[in-house]
Amino acid sequence: MIAIIDYGVGNLFSLCSSFRKIGAQITVTADPNLIEAADKLILPGVGAFADAAKKLRDSGLDIVIKEQAAKGKPIMGICLGMQMLFEKSYEYGEHEGLGLLKGSVVPMEVRIPENLKIPHIGWNALHFSKDSKLFRYIKEEDCVYFVHSYYASDCEDSVIATAEYGRELTAAVEQGNVFGCQFHPEKSGEVGLNILRSFCDLEVTP
Repeated sequence: MIAIIDYGVGNLFSLCSSFRKIGAQITVTADPNLIEAADKLILPGVGAFADAAKKLRDSGLDIVIKEQAAKGKPIMGICLGMQMLFEKSYEYGEHEGLGLLKGSVVPMEVRIPENLKIPHIGWNALHFSKDSKLFRYIKEEDCVYFVHSYYASDCEDSVIATAEYGRELTAAVEQGNVFGCQFHPEKSGEVGLNILRSFCDLEVTP
């Protein structure tokens, strides 16, 4: 069973629909007991980093997530959820993340050409940086859907894919049992569904 962590910062309908479409057993929950009982975890998120981080801390779910990650349970962050996996974000100040991955989240502004619109919205091809379990059912240059104004930086150890938007931006990460997609697999058609299938197929080590 996959637990989609509900901490009040995301529209979960599309994500739930995508998992159900591929036949996955899911539960949407903020209950620590259900999160601990799940085989795998999804950390979604849209909106502002600081608000999301505060809601995780206030609910105590930040501790639960760190404990489950330390036990080796597969966890995948999506969009803002992926950004939350890093040490800190510089979105309107400096804010602490979960620290499950090394690196920080920085604004695109001044880092990409001025003629490109921010937020980055649309379909972009994935450029694989290394082999990943998430990519077993897709291929190089498959396109996925992005909506973001910030991206993960200084995280070379975990980057498994990038996407070009004026420069190569972090698109997906993997380190041990921790995974993340800056794009929205639930909005990326069959390619996105295949990434979710790959996550569902991960073997869980007791």
